[in-house]
Amino acid sequence: MRAIIPGILTSAFTSAVAVAALATLAGCRGGATTAPADATLALGVAAKTVPKIGADPGHAGRGTPLSPAPGHELAAFAEGCFWGSENTFRRVPGVVATAVGYAGGHTEAPTYETVCAHGTGHAEVVLVEFDPGQVTYLKLLETFWSSHDPTTKNRQGPDVGDQYRSAIYTFSAAQDAAARASMAAEQTRRPRPITTELAPLKVFWKAEDYHQQYDEKTGRESCPLPGARGS
Repeated sequence: MRAIIPGILTSAFTSAVAVAALATLAGCRGGATTAPADATLALGVAAKTVPKIGADPGHAGRGTPLSPAPGHELAAFAEGCFWGSENTFRRVPGVVATAVGYAGGHTEAPTYETVCAHGTGHAEVVLVEFDPGQVTYLKLLETFWSSHDPTTKNRQGPDVGDQYRSAIYTFSAAQDAAARASMAAEQTRRPRPITTELAPLKVFWKAEDYHQQYDEKTGRESCPLPGARGS
C-alpha cells in the first residue's frame, strides 16, 4: 500500500514543503480542507491543545488483532468524516489514544481510494482506547450522539456516501447492550428515525498515516461534524 505522506510529524520537510503536501489531502472530499499558512506553527499549536493523547489504541495495525493496555477498553464509532470525529473524541477526558481507519466492510485491506469509490462497504471509523476509571462507555456514547446527526443515512453535512454512515462497532456483549439502550433513549430525543448501524467490530483496518490526527497536523478543524441534537 502506498502511503502519501508517512511520518509527517517527524519528517525533515521545511514548512513550505509541508504546506504543499498537506494541500493535496482533500481526497474524495474534493477540497474540504486547506493547508495552514505555516505548517510548523500549526503543529506546535495543536500539540499544546491536545496534550498526552496517544495515537496507537489497542496497538492497531491494518487488520491486526487489537489489544488495549491493561485496565483499558476499546470503542469504535463512525459518524461521518473521520478527521472530525477523531478530533472530537481526543478532547474527551479519559480517552488515552485514538486512531482512524475503516470497518464494517466486505473486502480485505481497504484504502482511502477504494473506500471512496464505494466498492468496499467500509465506514470511516475512529478507534478509541479509554480508561473506564476516568470515562465510562456511556459517556462515549453520549459524545457520539451529541456530535453528529444519526438520522441522515449515509451522510453528514456535505459528505455523502456509505463511508460517512453513522455506526457503533462493539467489542463485547456489555457494549452491545449499552449501545442498544442508549440508542433507544436517543431516539426519544429525535424527531426522525435513527439510522445508526450497530454491529460487533470484526476487523479494524488502520487508515493511511496522513489521516491520523489530521486536525492536529493542520492546526484547524478541517471537517467539523454538523449534528446537534434535534437538527
